[in-house]
Amino acid sequence: MPTPPRRSSDPAQRSPQPSRGGARPVAPVRRRRPRWAMRAVTTLSVVVLASAGIGHAVVTSLDAKIERVDPFKDMKNRPEAGNGMNVLLVGTDGRDRISDKERRKYKLGGAPCHCTDTIMIVHISADRERASVVSLPRDSYAQVPAGDGRKAHPIKINAAYAEGGPNLTVRTVEHMTHVKIDHYLEVDFTSFMKTVDVLGGVRICTAEPLKDTYTGLDLPAGNHRLMGGEALQFVRARHVDSDSDLGRVQRQQRFMAALIERATSSGILLNPMRFRDVTRAVLGSVRADKGFGTGELLDLGRAMRNFSPSSSEFTTVPIGQLSYDVKGLGSTVKWDTERAERLFRALREDQPLAGHRPKRRAVPVEVAPQQIHVQVENGTKETGLGKRVDTALAGIGFRTTGRPVPAPDHDLRRTVVAHDPGWDRSAKSLAAALPGSELRAVKGLGPTLKVIAGADFRKVRKVRAEDPLQGHSTVVRGDETGCS
Repeated sequence: MPTPPRRSSDPAQRSPQPSRGGARPVAPVRRRRPRWAMRAVTTLSVVVLASAGIGHAVVTSLDAKIERVDPFKDMKNRPEAGNGMNVLLVGTDGRDRISDKERRKYKLGGAPCHCTDTIMIVHISADRERASVVSLPRDSYAQVPAGDGRKAHPIKINAAYAEGGPNLTVRTVEHMTHVKIDHYLEVDFTSFMKTVDVLGGVRICTAEPLKDTYTGLDLPAGNHRLMGGEALQFVRARHVDSDSDLGRVQRQQRFMAALIERATSSGILLNPMRFRDVTRAVLGSVRADKGFGTGELLDLGRAMRNFSPSSSEFTTVPIGQLSYDVKGLGSTVKWDTERAERLFRALREDQPLAGHRPKRRAVPVEVAPQQIHVQVENGTKETGLGKRVDTALAGIGFRTTGRPVPAPDHDLRRTVVAHDPGWDRSAKSLAAALPGSELRAVKGLGPTLKVIAGADFRKVRKVRAEDPLQGHSTVVRGDETGCS
C-alpha cells in the first residue's frame, strides 16, 4: 500500500495545537496507552494501520491527546527481550465516562470494577508482517510476584490492576508468561464505542441467534452491521452460551478481525481526515506508556503497509482446568503449563503461533468436552451398556454423572442426544463423539445433556475443541474469524 506524500500545508494534517513557527518538530512525541483490553487490540490495529497512510504532522498532533502512565517503573529481574514487539492491551470498563442514557440502553449498570475487563498480548513480528494476539482469560489463576514490600500471593489476573494498577498488571503478566512487555495500552468502553461509530459500524456474521439479557444483546442468525453500542454488547456478552468468559474471548477475537477488515478496506488508511477522526475517537480515553511515541508509531505503520486480516493470528492461552477452586479466590481458570509455555516461547522467538501446537487425531468440535455435563441412560435391555457409555464419555473428557440410569424406552435402536435448545452447540459436540446418534431438542431440559444409549452404540470417538479451551490452543487467522 503506497504511502501518500506528506503535505504539511494541508489543514487536515496540521496540529490543532498552537504553532511554534512553521512546521511541527519531528522529534518523537511520546504516546499514551489505551484503556481497554480487548477493545485495545482493535485500537492498536486501527492506529497502527492508519499511521501507514498519513503524514507525521497528523500523528504528532494526536499524540498530545494520550494520557501517559509508567507501567515499567522500578521493574527489575524482567524477562529477556525477544525479537519483535510485545504490547500488553488492557481493557477497562470505563462506564463512569458513559452517559446515564447510554448506560441504561446498553445495560452498563453498577459501579466500575476498577479491574481489567480483558487482557491480551499483541506480538508484532520483527519484519512487521505478522500480528499475533494471545488472550489471557480474566479469571486466570495467577501468582503476583513479590516486590515493593508485597509478598507473592495468588490472584485472579484481572484483579492485579485493582491491586497495583498498570505496573502490577505488567509484572504479573511477565511473571506468568516470561514474555517481556515492550509497551502498554489501556482502552475503555468509551473509545471502543466511538471508534466503531466513526468507522461506520463493523460487519459481523453469526450462525446462531445470540441473546443475552444481561447486556441486552439480541441478534438473530445472519449478517449484521454493529454500531458502537451494539458492538459493546456483542463483545461483553457472557450468557449466550455455555462458554461464559471463554466464549466471550472468541467473540472479541472475531470482532477484532472484522474491525481490522473494516479499517483496511474502507479507505481510512489513505484518507487523513477519516484517519484523524478515528484516532481522535480512540485517543480521547486511552492511556499508554511514555515510550510509545510518534516515531515508533510511524515506523511501525510504514513497516505494516501490507498488513491485513490474513496476516494476523488469534488464540487463547491453553487451559488445563476451567473451574480451579482456590481458597479466597473462588473458581479460577488454570492454564495448561506445558502447552502455555510452548505458546509463549513462540512469542519470545518471534515464531508463528500455528506452529506451537502438537498434532492430534480427534474430531474438531465447537465446545470442549470438559464443559459439557452429561447424564447417560440405557435405552436397551443390554445389562451394563449405560455404564460402558458413561465410562467411555468420561474417558475423553465429558463431565458425566458417573451414575447411568435405565431409560423409559428399553427398545431404542439409535442412540439419542437429548438437549435443551439453548445448549445446541454443546449437543452437537457431544453427538460428534457418538457416531450415528440422533439430536433431539427437549425444552426445559437445562444445562445437563442426556445420552440415551441405543442398540447401535459401538464406541465413542475422541473430539477436540476448535476453540482454545482445554489442554491445547487453536490458532486462527484474522480472515477466518471474521464474517464469511
